[in-house]
Amino acid sequence: MRNVWTICQKELKSYFASPIAYLAMAMFAVIFGFFFWNVVAYFVEMSLQSQMMGRSFPMDVNEMVIRPLLMNTSVIGLFLIPMIAMRLFSEEKRSMTIELLLTSPLHDAEIVIGKWLAAMGLYATLLLISALDMAFLFAYGRPDWKPLLAGYLGLLLQAGALLALGAFISTLTKNQIIAGIVTFSVCLLLWVFEWVGGYETAAWAKVMAYMSVISHFEPFAKGVIDSKDAVYFLSLIFLGLFLSVRSLESLRWRS
Repeated sequence: MRNVWTICQKELKSYFASPIAYLAMAMFAVIFGFFFWNVVAYFVEMSLQSQMMGRSFPMDVNEMVIRPLLMNTSVIGLFLIPMIAMRLFSEEKRSMTIELLLTSPLHDAEIVIGKWLAAMGLYATLLLISALDMAFLFAYGRPDWKPLLAGYLGLLLQAGALLALGAFISTLTKNQIIAGIVTFSVCLLLWVFEWVGGYETAAWAKVMAYMSVISHFEPFAKGVIDSKDAVYFLSLIFLGLFLSVRSLESLRWRS
């Protein structure tokens, strides 16, 4: 476990020693800030119109503000996760430091898990930025905090799954651009697979719809933690990390 933590710390330092972390944080802050301002402004406008029309039912902050923001955050992750994952191993291969890692007294699983945890740490930092905006909702309103925590758990699980797959893709090439493009393509496909279920009812269509990350994230955004959705994300995490370890093992044999 100490070796994993050492790799994680080294990788986090490398993120913040380069423009990647600051660029990702700046992009996320601007985009999420716009979404937050837009959704809250719409909520306030609808509330005022409701009062002017004499409607007495309360507006649901969780349903009209928090849930759309969580879904938007999930979309933002599709673009930022490839930026985070693309350098995990591609940079090591490009700078020829991968040999040092492979010949060090570290297990392949320790290297992979350490780098994956560092990527998760950077993504969690992005979510903390969004939490600062969410805090205003609690300062001026009374939303239910439990669905919000469930939503953030879903965001972390989704990011963990996509980052694990991105880590595997990063082990296959030394070109960060290629790793980023392929990772984004895989993330996008896993997002849009659900569309097939909208017009096709065959067994293969149901399988594709089940493979979609959005179909498993939506319950979290609603505040529902379902074991089958958690198992789906954990299975993808295990698959991505397992393939990454096996890919590193193949590099050892080739070297």
